[in-house]
Amino acid sequence: MTVLPIASSSKGNSYVVAQGGHAVLVDCGIATRNVRRALESLGLDLKALDAVLVTHNHVDHVAGLKRLVNAVDVPIYANAMTAEATASQEHFGIDAFVCFENGQSFEVGPFEVTPFSVPHDASDPVGYLVRGEQTYFHGTDIGLPLDSVGMKLAEADLATLESNHDAVLLRTSGRPPSLKQRIAGPRGHLSNDQACELVRRFASPRLRRLWLAHLSAECNAPQLALAAMQETLREMGRADVVLEVAP
Repeated sequence: MTVLPIASSSKGNSYVVAQGGHAVLVDCGIATRNVRRALESLGLDLKALDAVLVTHNHVDHVAGLKRLVNAVDVPIYANAMTAEATASQEHFGIDAFVCFENGQSFEVGPFEVTPFSVPHDASDPVGYLVRGEQTYFHGTDIGLPLDSVGMKLAEADLATLESNHDAVLLRTSGRPPSLKQRIAGPRGHLSNDQACELVRRFASPRLRRLWLAHLSAECNAPQLALAAMQETLREMGRADVVLEVAP
């Protein structure tokens, strides 16, 4: 199994999970040409896509969906509330969606996919476990480091985990108080420290590779997120985990 983060920020999010000539895309908040380029780097093309898995309906996660669907006939998987919100927001038909129930696994190509609920200010947001030759955990846009999320992380060989902001930088930023409260609130985004808490409490010996995702350009920096997680992994005796910041 190969995981390729294409983009991870408030300007656009998309990730490829590939295996045996098949691929799924987690979110599509970017241009189709960038998805095509990423797949080509893996020796694949758009026709290799078996599905797009949508986490939630915020624009930076779905803005590229309509053009992708126009370019290639690929089903979009989402729960009912996310599908309805996205179809209305992005102005295309609800029939493009295959709806699932949170917590219920389904098969896509060679993968078994399990969506799980996460706390965020969107229409019924989810994270995903994608099981193939290995198990991939995808958890971004999460307001709290809940045990229910950590228990999914415990199953992962490969993981993408939000590490959105440094708490001090957010608190001292020039952002409006209401925005600071939203980001740091229970339906906002994980801080570096909260991401570390999840890894410290739940990462299992299976974990081999970890991408830190959705970093704030204003209230975080790659070196801060990396330093916090590197210290956590060092304390855990897990220097073997390959740690990167998603681009």
